[in-house]
Amino acid sequence: MANVDWTHYSNQHFYDELLSTNGIPREAAKPLCDILASFTSKELDERKIAAEVAIRTMGITFTVYSEGSTIDRAWPFDIVPRIIPAKEWRVVEAGLKQRVDALNLFIDDLYHDQQVVKDGVLPGEVLAQSVNFRPQCMGIDPPHGVWAHICGSDLVRDSDGTLYVLEDNLRVPSGVSYMLENRNVTKRVLPELFETGRILPVDDYPAQLYDMLASMSPRPSDEPQIVVLTPGIYNSAYYEHAYLAQQMGVELVQGSDLIVDDDDIVHMHTVDGLKRVDVIYRRVDDLFLDPEAFHPDSLLGTPGLMRAWRSGKVALANAPGAGVADDKVVYAFVPKLIKYYLDQEPTIPNVPSYLCMLDEDRRYVLDHLDELVVKPANESGGYGMLIGPRATEQERREFARRIEADPRNYMAQPTLALSTAPTLFDGAPEPRHVDLRPFILSGPETHVTMGGLTRVALVKDSLVVNSSQGGGSKDTWIVETEGE
Repeated sequence: MANVDWTHYSNQHFYDELLSTNGIPREAAKPLCDILASFTSKELDERKIAAEVAIRTMGITFTVYSEGSTIDRAWPFDIVPRIIPAKEWRVVEAGLKQRVDALNLFIDDLYHDQQVVKDGVLPGEVLAQSVNFRPQCMGIDPPHGVWAHICGSDLVRDSDGTLYVLEDNLRVPSGVSYMLENRNVTKRVLPELFETGRILPVDDYPAQLYDMLASMSPRPSDEPQIVVLTPGIYNSAYYEHAYLAQQMGVELVQGSDLIVDDDDIVHMHTVDGLKRVDVIYRRVDDLFLDPEAFHPDSLLGTPGLMRAWRSGKVALANAPGAGVADDKVVYAFVPKLIKYYLDQEPTIPNVPSYLCMLDEDRRYVLDHLDELVVKPANESGGYGMLIGPRATEQERREFARRIEADPRNYMAQPTLALSTAPTLFDGAPEPRHVDLRPFILSGPETHVTMGGLTRVALVKDSLVVNSSQGGGSKDTWIVETEGE
C-alpha cells in the first residue's frame, strides 16, 4: 500500500500548525512530518486504532449531558500532534505569566480598595453587575496574594500566524488531565516520534501542582494534608478530579467527607477518625461550596468552609471570588489592567472586542451580527453564543433582542480564521481548526505548562472544538529546533 500523500493536503488559506502554505513542513515539524510520511494509510489507521484501544484500556473518559441523562464517552483523540517551536513558546510563556500576574493583582484589588474602579480603569457598572463578584470575600488575604492559582487561558491563532488570548478561565479550569494523558497515549502508540529528545516534557505538572498547593498550607512546618474536593461522579470533569488526586497522592473527597469544627479547622472523615485538612483544591463552584455562605440548600459543599478560609485555618484553590475576572466583559479590559498594575504592554494581544454595554459598540454589533461571534459574559464550554456567519436570520434577531435587553451581558468579536492542523480521517490527513489551552500555576513562583490541551474541531469547517459538542484533542509538542 502506498504511503500517505501529503502533497494533496490543503489548508484552504488558513495558517496551518505543521505545514506552510506551499505544503512544506515548518522547521519544528519536519522530523514529525518525515516519520508520518513513511507510514502507509493502513499503518496510520492501525496506530489510530491502537490509540483508541489504549484510551479505553486506560479508562480516559469525559461526560456528556444529554436530554437529562449523563453519558460517559471515550476521550476523542487524534494521533497527529500539534507542534509549536520552543522559541515561540518562550514568548507565549512570558505573556501568560504577565497576564495572570495582572489578573491576580486585579482580583486582590477588587476585594480590597477597588482602586482600579476609583481610577476609572474599570467602569463601576462592570463590577456592580458582575455575577461572579463575591461580597463574602471582601478583605480576605489569601496566601501569596494569589486568587487564581490554576488558570487555563485559551489561545487561538489567526490566518496571519498571530496568537491571541481568546479568554481566561479562572474559576474551576479543566482539561489538564487530558493534556497529560494525550502525551501518555502518543508515547504508547508512536514511540518512534520521541527518539530525537527535542520534545519538552509535560509530565512534571502533577508535582508542580502539589508543590504549589503545599506552599499554601497554614501549617508550613508540617507535611500538609491536601485534598481534591469533587462534586462527585456525575460531574463532567470527575475523571480529571480522580486523576489529579491519584497523580499527586492525595485524597479525593466530597463535601460530606469534610467537617468544620467550632475552631474553624477543617477535618476529613477517615477510617482512623478525623484528620485535619490544610489545603483544598476545590472543583466545586463558588455558590455550592459552603451552604452557610452561599446556596443554603447545596449538598456539594461543606458548611463552614468560608469561615475556615477567612480565619486562615485552611487554604482554598482557586480562591472563592476569583471568577470575578473570569468574565468575557472584564476580558476586554485585560490589556488596560496589565498596563495599570504592571506598567507593561501586553505580550499576547486580546482578540479585538466590542462591548455591548457601550452605545457605539452595541450599534456596531447589532448592525453586523452576520459577521461577528457574540458571547454572553459568563457562559463556558462554547454554550450560549452566536456565530453570526453561520446563524439563521431568526437566530440573529433573537440575539439582537437579548443584547438590547441586557447589554452588559454581551460582547462580540470578529470571526477569526482559526489555524488548522492535519487530522486523520480514513488514513489521510485533513485540515481541522484548533485552539490551545495552556495551564498556569501561580504560587511563590509561576509555572506555565510546556504546551497545553490542543482541542480540535473534528467536523469539517466547524469552529467548535469543545469535546461536549463534538470536538476532539491532540498532543501538543513544544519542540526545540537546531541552534536553540
